[in-house]
Amino acid sequence: MARRIDHIGIAVRDLKTALAVYKTVLGLECGEIEEVPDFGTRVAVVSIGESRLEFLEPMADNSPVGRFIAKRGEGVHHICFQVEDIAAELDRLKREHVRLVDESPRPGAGGCLVAFLHPSGTAGVLIELSQPPAAVPCPERAQSK
Repeated sequence: MARRIDHIGIAVRDLKTALAVYKTVLGLECGEIEEVPDFGTRVAVVSIGESRLEFLEPMADNSPVGRFIAKRGEGVHHICFQVEDIAAELDRLKREHVRLVDESPRPGAGGCLVAFLHPSGTAGVLIELSQPPAAVPCPERAQSK
């Protein structure tokens, strides 16, 4: 089951421009920018209290985020929920006949394992499940344990 909202993913054309806007408007600072090859994105995480925003810049137009931006424009891409055991959650969701984008977990940002649920089965919202790595917690995720 979901333990908490981990972050909100925001698709942007250009990380530098988007991060400058959020710094100017809300005073938010970004940490490191990470490339996530399995998803064809560059990712920047911005913390605000216990919440986080994850900015996603496509590395190619044909990446999932690149296709999202081409179809819908920049904006909220997904909501991510932290789970304790992502494999068990995916098995449970399969038994419940929930439509999945990912049948098994993949490496995500911060060394986490992630999987996406198809929006057609989740009231039109792309949902990401994320399991922090056991040995090295994802930034600010250890707090929720």
